[in-house]
Amino acid sequence: MANIAGVLRDEIARLSRREIRRLTDTTKRATVQQRHLIAAMNRKIAVLERQVALLARAARQQQAATSANDSNEPKIRFVAKGLRSQRNRLGVSAADFGKLVGVSANSVYAWESGTTAPRKEQLAKIAALRTVGKREAATRLKAALSVKYPARRKR
Repeated sequence: MANIAGVLRDEIARLSRREIRRLTDTTKRATVQQRHLIAAMNRKIAVLERQVALLARAARQQQAATSANDSNEPKIRFVAKGLRSQRNRLGVSAADFGKLVGVSANSVYAWESGTTAPRKEQLAKIAALRTVGKREAATRLKAALSVKYPARRKR
C-alpha cells in the first residue's frame, strides 16, 4: 500500500490548484478584457490627437489667410524716433500734433518715449501726416482748433 500521507498530500495540492484556478480564471479573463479595452482606447486617443493637431494647424492657416486678406492695406511701421522727427519737421508741439491726430499731448509724449504705441486708426492718421508740409499742417491745425472750440454765444 502506498504511503497514505503522500497520496493525501498530492490530492490536496491538486484540488487546491484546481480551486485556485477556478477562482482566478474570472479575474484573469476580466484583466485580459480590460487590457484589450485600454489598448483600443489608446489607439482611439492617438487618432483623435492627430485629428486635433490637423484641425488646429488648419485653423491657424485659415486665420493667417483671413488676417492677410483682411489687411489689404499696407503695414504701417511705427518708430518713436521717426514720430519725433516728423513732429519737428512740421514744426509743431506735441499738443498741436496730438490735435492733428486727434489725441492728447500725453499720448504723443508716450509714443515718442516708446512706452506705448498708437492704435491702427491713429497710425493711419500719422501716416497721412507724413506727406503734409508745414503750411498744410498749420492750416489743418487752425481748422481743428476752430472746430474743436467754437465761439461761445453771448447771453
